[in-house]
Amino acid sequence: MSIFGVYGAPHAANLVYYGLHTLQHRGQEAAGIAAFDENGKGLRHRGLGLLGEVFNQSILDTLKGSIAMGGVKYANASKGGLDNVPPLFFHHHSGDFAIANDGNLINRAEVVSYLESRGNIFMTDTDSELMADLIKKEETGEDRIFSIVSALQKMEGGFTFLIMTKNRLYACRDRNGIKPLALGKLGDGYVVSSETCAFDLVGATFLRDVEPGEIVTIDHHGIRSMMYDEHPRHLMCGMEYIYFARPDSDIDGCNVHAYRKESGRRLCRECPADADIVVGVPDSSLSAAMGYAEESGLPYEMGLVKSKYVGRTFIEPSQSMRERGVKMKLSAVHSIVDGKRVVLVDDSIVRGTTSLKIINLLREAGAKEVHVRIASPMMTHPCFYGVDTSTKEELLCSHRTLEEARVKIGADSLGYLSPESTVASCPGREALCLACFTGKYPTPIYDHETEINK
Repeated sequence: MSIFGVYGAPHAANLVYYGLHTLQHRGQEAAGIAAFDENGKGLRHRGLGLLGEVFNQSILDTLKGSIAMGGVKYANASKGGLDNVPPLFFHHHSGDFAIANDGNLINRAEVVSYLESRGNIFMTDTDSELMADLIKKEETGEDRIFSIVSALQKMEGGFTFLIMTKNRLYACRDRNGIKPLALGKLGDGYVVSSETCAFDLVGATFLRDVEPGEIVTIDHHGIRSMMYDEHPRHLMCGMEYIYFARPDSDIDGCNVHAYRKESGRRLCRECPADADIVVGVPDSSLSAAMGYAEESGLPYEMGLVKSKYVGRTFIEPSQSMRERGVKMKLSAVHSIVDGKRVVLVDDSIVRGTTSLKIINLLREAGAKEVHVRIASPMMTHPCFYGVDTSTKEELLCSHRTLEEARVKIGADSLGYLSPESTVASCPGREALCLACFTGKYPTPIYDHETEINK
């Protein structure tokens, strides 16, 4: 999931479209854009599919106004359907507003119970609806910022929210800084984005990251800040650097490509291989493969080619779709890998089915040996902050030793980056959220104990 908002720019919905186009890698199931026109009328369009399938210029022309926001949706099998596509619109006596979010609440069940006990019924499965209901319950007649503060203080998890009224944008980030959110300047207006890579396309200049535990208010006064948590922590999701983000994004001051390349160098030092060439799995592993090749002195080769017209298989909503997507997405280059001992560098292994199929592709193309090197630690625990792995039993390494995992995927050897090097690959950072690798969750896990222990 990704979110993008614009305040104070002509044809704001068009800019949101371009911003979301740059963020399409974060969600391919659905897309939506909402706006308020000059008369304060709320406008919205959303649909299932890629951004270019949901919108055209005629539709964008109906979304008038200088304030707009939108999102592209991550394919989550349990929260599908048009009703759950962002942004959501809500009506209230204090003024209509729209909400979109990235990430997940870890205490969703507790928030739902709190609201149900006060008479709420729910129309969607989204955290955006819970945020809206909390805002409405806490509304006291004072400035809406206070009801937003109260709502956020009831939430635990890894999330960002954009809340839009007819004349204001609020940008909110979780107290642990698990999910990224950045601010940019665009002429006399402002933009907010899940990643900085979207700024260049719309002509915006990066200002700063929204801080953990911060609410940024954007309106005719400019930018104002309020902290809703007195003890925020900087625990960015490690998978943002490892897999999710684009290499041209800077997250919390660290460039993603530079991070991945350094992780590849460290991976080579920790897990060297006796081989002929280094091959990266397109696209998110290529930077790490370059770093591995440079450190090892082995040639970096394009042994795998990716189709430009197939999305990311890891974020497909079902296992059968993931497996079918791998076959459509990747091809081995026979003349490059034939007769070679290959170091195959990948960013992570989740379920292991993709790795098995890629290794088989390389062997069918004539690879003599395939030594798999993973630029992250062994994934042993489910993530509840927005990555679609809900139980340990789904994960290749949750109940297997390194050797058992190697046998399962059919590699000649298998090596992983250490948790220490995963953090150290980002200069200046003291910690990341590595819960899916270490089982050390930065928040209480509430009713998820059974899913962790399965």
